[in-house]
Amino acid sequence: MDAEAPYRDANQPVDRRVADLLGRMDLSEKIAQLGAVQLRAISRRSAFDPDRAADAMPNGTGHITRIAASTVLGPTELARFANEAQRWLTEHTRLGIPAIVHEESCAGFTANGATQFPQAIGLASTWNPDLVEEAARVIREQMLAVGARQTLAPVLDIARDGRWGRVEETYGEDPYLAGRMGVGYVRGVQGDDLVSGVMATGKHFLGYGAGEGGMNWAPAHLGVREILEVYARPFEAAIREAGLASMMNSYGEIDGAPSGGSRWLLTDLLRGELGFDGAVVADYNTVVCLMAYHRVAATKAAAAARALNAGLDVELPEIDCFHHLTQALEEGLVTEETIDQAVTRVLRDKFRLGLFDHPYVNEGAAVTVFDTPKQRELARELARQSLVLLKNDGHLLPLTDVGTIAVIGPASNSTRLLQGDYHYPTHLEEAFGLIREPGDEPLSPDETTRNALSPTSGSTGSDVDLAEHFVRHVSILEGVRDSAPAGTRILHARGCGTGGEDTSGFAEAIEAARQAAVAIVCVGTRSSLVGDASSGEMTDRTELGLPGVQQALVDAVIDTGTPTVVVLINGGVLAIPSIAERAGAIVEAWLPGEEGGAAVADILFGAANPGGRLPVSMPRSAGQMPLFHNHKPSGGRSNVRGDYVDSPATPLYTFGYGLSYTTFEYHDLTLSARELAPTDFVDVGIGITNTGDRRGDEVVQLYLHDAVASMTRPIRQLVGFARVSLQPGETRTVTFHIDLAQVAFYDEEMQLKIEAGEIRVLVGAASYDIRARGSFIIGEDRIINRADLQPTAVEVR
Repeated sequence: MDAEAPYRDANQPVDRRVADLLGRMDLSEKIAQLGAVQLRAISRRSAFDPDRAADAMPNGTGHITRIAASTVLGPTELARFANEAQRWLTEHTRLGIPAIVHEESCAGFTANGATQFPQAIGLASTWNPDLVEEAARVIREQMLAVGARQTLAPVLDIARDGRWGRVEETYGEDPYLAGRMGVGYVRGVQGDDLVSGVMATGKHFLGYGAGEGGMNWAPAHLGVREILEVYARPFEAAIREAGLASMMNSYGEIDGAPSGGSRWLLTDLLRGELGFDGAVVADYNTVVCLMAYHRVAATKAAAAARALNAGLDVELPEIDCFHHLTQALEEGLVTEETIDQAVTRVLRDKFRLGLFDHPYVNEGAAVTVFDTPKQRELARELARQSLVLLKNDGHLLPLTDVGTIAVIGPASNSTRLLQGDYHYPTHLEEAFGLIREPGDEPLSPDETTRNALSPTSGSTGSDVDLAEHFVRHVSILEGVRDSAPAGTRILHARGCGTGGEDTSGFAEAIEAARQAAVAIVCVGTRSSLVGDASSGEMTDRTELGLPGVQQALVDAVIDTGTPTVVVLINGGVLAIPSIAERAGAIVEAWLPGEEGGAAVADILFGAANPGGRLPVSMPRSAGQMPLFHNHKPSGGRSNVRGDYVDSPATPLYTFGYGLSYTTFEYHDLTLSARELAPTDFVDVGIGITNTGDRRGDEVVQLYLHDAVASMTRPIRQLVGFARVSLQPGETRTVTFHIDLAQVAFYDEEMQLKIEAGEIRVLVGAASYDIRARGSFIIGEDRIINRADLQPTAVEVR
């Protein structure tokens, strides 16, 4: 190893260091950088094993896959493992190239002891990108402490079909909202400089959430305009505004081309049109799926060549097909120049992260940044802001001096159900078996076996309580007990499980409701990657009602005549027309994470005022899917009748909707100009007054609509929003500074055009609740470049 080599000189420019190192590498060392090793390949009983490492990565490796998400190791042990792995790589491989340790953090770092924030769909319902950025900074701090330098997040897919199990991992149905949330997340995770940051990974490029029938990995039937104008927008925002460092492909296909092998997607569109210059990493097993799933390659060598030629740089979670790049090179399927291009991207990332200069972390300090009181308070505030009040007849909420409260339902005293498929506990289940709570059905023999920690974890094989290996979560029952006024009597009955047909607990639940002045019924779905899940990855549904007998439980409680509050704990989109009609109040809590129960109680008892807004349209039935607010003029209805013969065509609850304990008045709409050139910006101002008697947050939403255009345009397009906090009687003015490129579209010649004509301005409290209207005229056409598009700036004063 040459200690004087330019690539080892921290004072040299990154490009020179990359070029110098690349020139010293042989083919085997280059290919090793384009893959990863799994934890099991380099460990024994949760400890780093140098002998296994020598077998698994003799020429080094690009990545090490998920140390934290695959173990119950605490922060100190995680840091030690990463240090030992990096030390082995830097001291025992010829060129001493460190690895990138990648992890997951969609809703918090997936690690033992890490703060678990609300799942992404809940983060989106805050409509507060700044708060999401704050959470992402916590994720960055915790990952840095244990040597993890890349996260496979955020999910920037557009989710318009609630049947898809991964809706919960997304920021919802709207490209502008998803883009703002994604930009906040990426900025928080990456920081100002990657030397002190963690690389974010946008996923899944592209159209993953549009699979036919709402099914996972299914083909997406999308036109090019829809791809460019809708599905690419959140990714582009994260690239151009936040410098998104990495990208991950979709498992699906578009127009016959699997995303992981599509040069049009990964090179022409991603790198050419959107300006991305980082490394593309494979969603797990993507490359072999080109052969075994999509059947567009006959051999692993052909699959590797197709992926690499398309622009996919790193095979995850472990190198498999890319081992055959030597064969692909010999057969003329790929060139060494293409290999070098991918290796250059990987090495550049490692130098930008500072891994060559600072490969180790302080093991003793790691634990000090994990789940601190300040971080828990942030988790609680995010959960509070994510809660959406869907109904509140007769001002049932907030609860005051009710005497006796019955807390009922499978989610009432569960902490497991507060977690989504990309929270740490669910990944713990994937590795070791299902987490069971009191009242759950018995484990099957197979599940009992899997519930014992595996040899990789270092256990002796005896069963363990997996709940001991993640941070404390607050259940709704605990939150209610802690927050209820002194002297309140709290009754509890589970009633039923999330699935199955067992109604034996109904009688106890009904009796508790009869004794109470109000019943809080907590129902929903179980999100997981394994077992009896009803939400999450690989868990798609044809029906969107409550699973099992939960609807019957809700009906039985309501039938007692006791005023009923329904709290929904769910990861995806539910269709709840019966509950919407019959319940007194409904709170959508999504998957609120570790402080979820405390946050729900804050809302129920009025310690906080609900201000969350829906990032998705909630349907009346699964038959409405896909459902979204920004449809075309011919969409959203059935011609000629408008409605279905058996249901209204409108959503049950609309995108952007949410109630408050106070009221807001919109007034004094202003526009900076009525006639504009296509190069202009326009300012839209609106006054907001809190006309109630409580402090509250209003999410002011700005939509535009192109009245007549040469191509069909959405009936409304979200181009700006602001979450505004107001005291009773307080008035503030929100001003949106809008780039007219926001209304640009691809014309018949596929040129991106700002087109002359009338643009209607719609300002409101939800997509279907417009409080002020105006319009302006664009005087002439203008062809623009995508890179010219600027996000809407917002000023609140």
